[in-house]
Amino acid sequence: MPDMAYTAAVKTYSDHSSLKDSGIFYNAKPVDGTVKRGDDVHYELLKDTTGTYNLSGNYKNPLGPLDSLQTVEAERLYLVNCGICHGQKLDGKGPLHTRSDGSDGPYAPAPANFIEPAAGGGKYFAMAEGTMFHSITYGKNLMGSYASQVSPKQRWMIVSYIKSKQAAVKQPDAAAAPVVKTDSAAAKK
Repeated sequence: MPDMAYTAAVKTYSDHSSLKDSGIFYNAKPVDGTVKRGDDVHYELLKDTTGTYNLSGNYKNPLGPLDSLQTVEAERLYLVNCGICHGQKLDGKGPLHTRSDGSDGPYAPAPANFIEPAAGGGKYFAMAEGTMFHSITYGKNLMGSYASQVSPKQRWMIVSYIKSKQAAVKQPDAAAAPVVKTDSAAAKK
């Protein structure tokens, strides 16, 4: 069994488009029909096609609002699985892309910036919950699938965490930007 003893290594975060030329099959997708044992939140696993990606925006998060304990767990899941690329602040400046001193990290392509509405044309800020879930499940561009690392319930928790952080940006705290009223007569003097 030399093929099993000495398999070709595949790096998830590398550009895997050249693997086919080397005779290596790799499509970055989970095995069809696989679902982690014990999952209580089901998601209809669809074939990963462009049409399916576009339709994924119709799916809504079945978990609803997270309680405080679930929010802490969702943040932990995000930091463990997503923060390495997307950053602790969801700004796309994780340590694989941008080092703490501001220099470029080992991973050159910029990950999605989820927190700034104008970044990437706003497409990641406005991404639907189902589309985020689909991207975590099947991968998107150079991001590999996380279906084998996090269960569907955990994926929905991560999506909820990202959306809650985005909602905080959309509706900034009123105390952060006080309104200053000026008297028009005093302003003329």
